[in-house]
Amino acid sequence: MIATIQPLDPVAFELGPLTVYWYGLLIGLGAFLGYLLVNHEAKKRGLPKDTFADLLLYAIPAAIIGARLYYVIFRWEHFADNPMRVFAIWEGGLAIHGGLIAAIITAIIFTRKRGLSFWKVADIAAPGILVGQAIGRWGNFMNQEVYGGEVSRSFLESLMLPEFIINQMYINGAYHHPTFLYESLWNVLGIIVLLLLRRVNLRRGEMFITYAIWYSVGRFIIEGIRTDYLLIFGFLKTAQVVSILTIIGGIILIIYRRKTGLADKRYLDDDEPSAKTGGNGKKASGKGKNTTAGKKKRK
Repeated sequence: MIATIQPLDPVAFELGPLTVYWYGLLIGLGAFLGYLLVNHEAKKRGLPKDTFADLLLYAIPAAIIGARLYYVIFRWEHFADNPMRVFAIWEGGLAIHGGLIAAIITAIIFTRKRGLSFWKVADIAAPGILVGQAIGRWGNFMNQEVYGGEVSRSFLESLMLPEFIINQMYINGAYHHPTFLYESLWNVLGIIVLLLLRRVNLRRGEMFITYAIWYSVGRFIIEGIRTDYLLIFGFLKTAQVVSILTIIGGIILIIYRRKTGLADKRYLDDDEPSAKTGGNGKKASGKGKNTTAGKKKRK
């Protein structure tokens, strides 16, 4: 039976000379569905129309470049003999942390030029980012990457996994932990948590910081199971180091912003009902002001 197991075809379809890989297709699908979720919330939060559509025009290319550079830097030995392989991103090799760093930098520049609050935009985007990550991990699945140590077939069957996942986890003559799936499910759970936290009305910026901490906790644990990982200093798992720094930095940032008054506004401030009607049926004035606190009438 093992001898007959064949990996899934990484090619989704071909259009003449154009070959479309599942890896890119699933990453694109994740980005699109994440955008739909984010754009719907952006309208409710009173952001200018097409804010996220415009942002993604810059953020997606930047994220892809950042994710690839991050991966190449820590895996240069794989590209040294043939540097042109750096551009073969359809083969896999996009590091999420690199993509996030590039996307955050892009968003900071974008929001400053548009006169928007970076933290407000980031808070709205947080659940959508997890949507993209959750679906994008299935692109790794199609490429048979992001897997863990060896396990038995009976172990995978005990997880009640469908046959196609079990077979795809047969790599280099052995079955492996489907760590891509663990991370995807962790991200789905994170989406639910963040959507519930919207009702809690966290202080502005804390939704995005919570996302960063949530993802980092799961990534740190799952990275300990993975066998295909990036190393720093030759022995430390890069993702675990970044995760620890993100968790500690996120907690410090929440405390600092609260103590310095940088987080006085809350997530639901300037939402659609209060921004347009002041919460009492009369229109309110002042773009970007906390209308839930003031309710100033339009002159």
